[in-house]
Amino acid sequence: MKVALIARKTLYTVPGGDTVQIVQTAASLAALGITADIKTADKTIAYQDYDLLHFFNITRPADILYHSQKAGKQFVVSTILCDYSEYDRQHRKGIGMLFTYLKSDSIEYVKTIARCLIGRDKLGSLSYIWKGQFNSIKDILSRAAMVLPNSESEYQRLVGSYPCTTKYMVVPNGIDPTLFQNNHTQIRRDNNLVICAARIEGIKNQLNLIRALNNTRFRLLIIGSPAPNQLAYYNECRSIAAENISFLQHIPQGDLVDYYRKAKVHVLPSWFETTGLSSIEAAVMGCNIVITDKGDTRAYFGDDAFYCDPATPEIILAAVEKASSTAFDENFREKILNKYTWKQAAIQTLKAYQLAAIA
Repeated sequence: MKVALIARKTLYTVPGGDTVQIVQTAASLAALGITADIKTADKTIAYQDYDLLHFFNITRPADILYHSQKAGKQFVVSTILCDYSEYDRQHRKGIGMLFTYLKSDSIEYVKTIARCLIGRDKLGSLSYIWKGQFNSIKDILSRAAMVLPNSESEYQRLVGSYPCTTKYMVVPNGIDPTLFQNNHTQIRRDNNLVICAARIEGIKNQLNLIRALNNTRFRLLIIGSPAPNQLAYYNECRSIAAENISFLQHIPQGDLVDYYRKAKVHVLPSWFETTGLSSIEAAVMGCNIVITDKGDTRAYFGDDAFYCDPATPEIILAAVEKASSTAFDENFREKILNKYTWKQAAIQTLKAYQLAAIA
């Protein structure tokens, strides 16, 4: 079987969790004998060369509309259904404050059109203009052979927002156990070292994290580069950071391993997370994880994580303090290795492909 994995134009220039998911999915599918070619949505795709199309990010429906309609082939969608509405409504500044008065789909519609107008993106399908965000997503779901949410929780949010009867198969995110191998006899863990590995942008909430840990006993290392449209946010983060806060530009996954080995706590206090890939990576490396209570995180981490309200720095600090003073549970690592690896994700993805092919 030959499959085209079709993703956003900025997949590599603005890397995020979906970049890791797509790259690792392609590699793991190859190990199962499936040819999986990664294509960005702005490129010409020879549809006739593929048995199936696999799209990512349902919140960017214009690209999916264009290729799915033009190809006329069976397709599946990894939804990666993020909800940015709370952040957009309550924490945007400047012209973004207008989002306070809009519904979630209207906000995404405005952002999509704006990205195209200022040249940061290209509108895949003109029909998106008159269909809008909600109806575009409904159209895609009505034609998809199957959707592949990252958790049951995500699927329930999907059908709650966009009622549909589309078949689905949960395909959890994961880690590469050959890369993330913990050898705690080599490096001594620092109970005061806290890391946050994520793109620097408002939705990831590094600003409140800095407010929480400023001038405390903790040393906070923020690893990531700012999103292109979030330079003002990045500069604000730098400007308020005390001496115990430091920054490191985005580094490859392999280079994160040493930081995960050294730190006691990894924190991701986002306004929303479907998973939080860096949290899974950090946990399998022996870090206690502090993570937002917004989104689908409990579906992955259950009682094994320390949860925080992203709106309240005091609660973020309390969660970090508790995580730093608690022994890591080795059963948590085993749970991840058994359930959340890219090999497991590829096996589930292949099952979905096979079902889609006979639909």
